[in-house]
Amino acid sequence: MLTTRGAVAAAVIGVLAIAAGRSWAALVVAYFIAAASLSRVGRRVKEERTASIVANAGSRDAAQVLANGGVFACAALGTLVRPDMHWLALAVGSLATSQADTWATEIGTFIGGEPRSIVTGRAVATGSSGGVTVIGTAAALLGALFVGIVAAALQMPVGTAVAGAVGGFAGAMLDSLLGATIQLRRWCDACNRATERRIHVCGGVTRVAGGVTWMDNDMVNLISTAAGGLLAVVLAGYST
Repeated sequence: MLTTRGAVAAAVIGVLAIAAGRSWAALVVAYFIAAASLSRVGRRVKEERTASIVANAGSRDAAQVLANGGVFACAALGTLVRPDMHWLALAVGSLATSQADTWATEIGTFIGGEPRSIVTGRAVATGSSGGVTVIGTAAALLGALFVGIVAAALQMPVGTAVAGAVGGFAGAMLDSLLGATIQLRRWCDACNRATERRIHVCGGVTRVAGGVTWMDNDMVNLISTAAGGLLAVVLAGYST
């Protein structure tokens, strides 16, 4: 599932989680197993449907790993330097955001049907950032709840688990909103199709068609996981 550099990045996150405590390590392991399992379900079908759109198909590289788990890693490091419940809420919320986004993508792409823009409501191609379906949105909620339930089962404070789940779902919705509005969009003139790929499946070089040039999918994921984690901190009530 990971490139060599992606595996190294994941290993660093894993080491930090273990150092932070058994519950932190167990939470990130449960997260990875669930995400990995879902990615394998209908993999060929999903790849066929999104191949012309998605820029980072296939094994995840270091940038993708850090975009999804970087905030969690920072929280783990933070609790080692200065133990505080803020860090735990940030970790659970960020991981719940990433899981919610993953479940929405994997399930929504496979059985969600035709997605629509979260902003305009217009139909968009499967795999397009900012495209949502009812099933995909429900999957996002379940993904966030999954992390919250696992956190509670690991005897983390119930308030933190609930706040993390709520923050995670909100973070996933923010991810879709950013994807539909300011994420970099490209266009293939040869195929006359929207894409996120610099080199399209036809072999043609695509051009920028909208969005912010540095706001790629990895950056959107990083911002969303940070936002979901910070919202969890606020909701958990750790204000002092």
